[in-house]
Amino acid sequence: MADIVDIHTHVISSDTARYPLAPLGGKQSDWSRTRPTSAEALIAAMDAAGVAQSAVVHASTAYGYDNSYLADSVAKYPDRFTGVFSIDLFAPDAAAKFDHWTQAGLTGMRLFTTGSTSPGQAGWLADPKTFPIWERAEAINLPVCIQMRPEGAAQLQQLLERFRTVPIVLDHLGRVNLSDGAPYAGAQWLFDLARYPNLFLKLTTRTVEEASAGASTPEAFFPKIVAAFGADRIAYGSNFPAHAGTMSHLLDETKQALACLTESDRAAIFGKTARRLYPALNREGAAA
Repeated sequence: MADIVDIHTHVISSDTARYPLAPLGGKQSDWSRTRPTSAEALIAAMDAAGVAQSAVVHASTAYGYDNSYLADSVAKYPDRFTGVFSIDLFAPDAAAKFDHWTQAGLTGMRLFTTGSTSPGQAGWLADPKTFPIWERAEAINLPVCIQMRPEGAAQLQQLLERFRTVPIVLDHLGRVNLSDGAPYAGAQWLFDLARYPNLFLKLTTRTVEEASAGASTPEAFFPKIVAAFGADRIAYGSNFPAHAGTMSHLLDETKQALACLTESDRAAIFGKTARRLYPALNREGAAA
């Protein structure tokens, strides 16, 4: 499988004078402190793993809402990267910031409502005060990634009902718990959302681990989720370097877990869906 695209990577600069740390909530994530990975180091990891291109996701737990290093990395390596920025949707200048980062060449946005330094589920996901930014995303067909927990499912459904053409990408499949195994009653909230055609799933290393936890097996879960959503709405993301391990190792684990799928489904998940979501990641110029 030659054409692999990874839509969940991160970059951290060692130059803290030029790119000062200002983590969201005031607490830097352990991974960004212990495994900082520059744009050049990410490219080296991609080359070693055989990954052609990547959608690099802004590291909120290192830089807060300052997407400068992400934007500079994308500008420096446009044949390898596109970028997914984050902004404060409630800030008075939110619209100006949205315009600034999209004009800087970033082609996706991420809403961070939970994470390693922000446990629990934030309650603002479907706050009407955020709708003007959603409308901006809708106007330019900008994919919006959502980092959330299952507790946010009702809010996600509100957004899917209101913004029916915005490509919404669910990070880590919403951190769904699969440990009960087939028929996955605990994940029914996720399967119920398959009826919204603009909802995409980001299948990450975390998902692979969840699919192997408790009574679940990859062979039971992955064909079921593909049957519900279609492989053309599922895209691979390693979560490197936030997830420990080399990019090659993380990719190999996912390939093994998805060996139960058809070749065409794997081709969609490992590349084709990503290119639909992020047209900036075209085949021309791919260096892997």
